[in-house]
Amino acid sequence: MPKDYPRIRGTTREIEIAARQLRRNPTLAEAQLWSALKRNQLGGLKFRRQHPIGRFIVDFCCPSCKLVVEVDGDIHQQQAGYDEARTEQLQAFGYQVLRVTNEDVLNDLQAVLVRIAQAAETQLPVEAMND
Repeated sequence: MPKDYPRIRGTTREIEIAARQLRRNPTLAEAQLWSALKRNQLGGLKFRRQHPIGRFIVDFCCPSCKLVVEVDGDIHQQQAGYDEARTEQLQAFGYQVLRVTNEDVLNDLQAVLVRIAQAAETQLPVEAMND
């Protein structure tokens, strides 16, 4: 069903369709990380997966603490310049970007979750931390 309200974050219909397709076909690492993040399992934080922000689709996003988590596979070794420019643009939107590798997620998920929780903690507004 098409949206009948204005798009936010500068997305386009094409980006939203692409995000929906990515949600339907996650990598093994993305699926494993999502199973640990969904339903507010990590410190009560609400994450979205394959979330459009501007012209980008980020792997995971916690809007309340403006944290983006990117799960990088081998292709990212060949596109470091693009990833850096993308990170800079997301930071300009006010997001902190945390990059983890597929291997990190598949081999030591608990360590990845600790890193995400620590990054989220540094991003939370002071009043949210006092609740």
